[in-house]
Amino acid sequence: MAHYQAILAYDGTAFLGWQRQAQGRTVQGEVEAALQRLGWQERTLRYAGRTDTGVHALGQVIAFALDWPHGTAALQRALNAHLPADVVVRRVALVEEGFHPRYAALARRYWYYLYQAPQRDPFQARYAWRVWPPLEGERLQEAAAALAGRRDFAALGTPPNPRGTTVRTVFKASWYPRADGWVFDVVADAFLYRMVRRMVALQVAVAQGRMSLARWQRLLREPPPNLVQGLAPPQGLFLAQVCYRPEERTACESSKPPEFPGLGTVLRSVELESL
Repeated sequence: MAHYQAILAYDGTAFLGWQRQAQGRTVQGEVEAALQRLGWQERTLRYAGRTDTGVHALGQVIAFALDWPHGTAALQRALNAHLPADVVVRRVALVEEGFHPRYAALARRYWYYLYQAPQRDPFQARYAWRVWPPLEGERLQEAAAALAGRRDFAALGTPPNPRGTTVRTVFKASWYPRADGWVFDVVADAFLYRMVRRMVALQVAVAQGRMSLARWQRLLREPPPNLVQGLAPPQGLFLAQVCYRPEERTACESSKPPEFPGLGTVLRSVELESL
């Protein structure tokens, strides 16, 4: 029995999120079904993190044990042969027994895409949030700068464990202009539930003048007892990468997201150096 790590990409549009459910199509359910056709017998997959309904991934990481005699390249081809068109295994590698994609991670990276237009663009609707009126770039950058560092993010999300801490360390939080909008690039040691989507919604409010920068900074400095209202829609969010080595985290902090999330440009932009 060998132990494997795999990197997955998927379009989350037609899924009820990552986690397997009794009813409804999920990414985990599709991947486990493909593995079972190859003789996989474990009760459940180990994975880096759950994504919500409509959220996409370029670098979801899974781990599993399988009796497979044909090598990692053949395993990748076999899995992809059994997976639907909106999920792909990007790479497979051998790992040590006991490797857990969630607990071994040093950092995670997310991208959030938005475009500015008075009416919707059907070619971006699955992968970006439409905002209007346009955003003030300087305000966006000032709002992002307030996120960096180690702090209590209780205003922006809840921990996986109800008794868990809401303290997280953000290594990078930056907005990059694109042809007709912006992309938010954030790297942290871990994220709270829906934390990135709240980050985005509230920064957009600052950039549109609906929230003052001072209030945003105060929310981060002195979290209120309840979650702040405001949640960006799921379709603009991508789990871009999970980092397991310090040099991977450094690369995440220094690189930029691709211009447009779609038509293959995103997949080509993410390096697979971790495998």
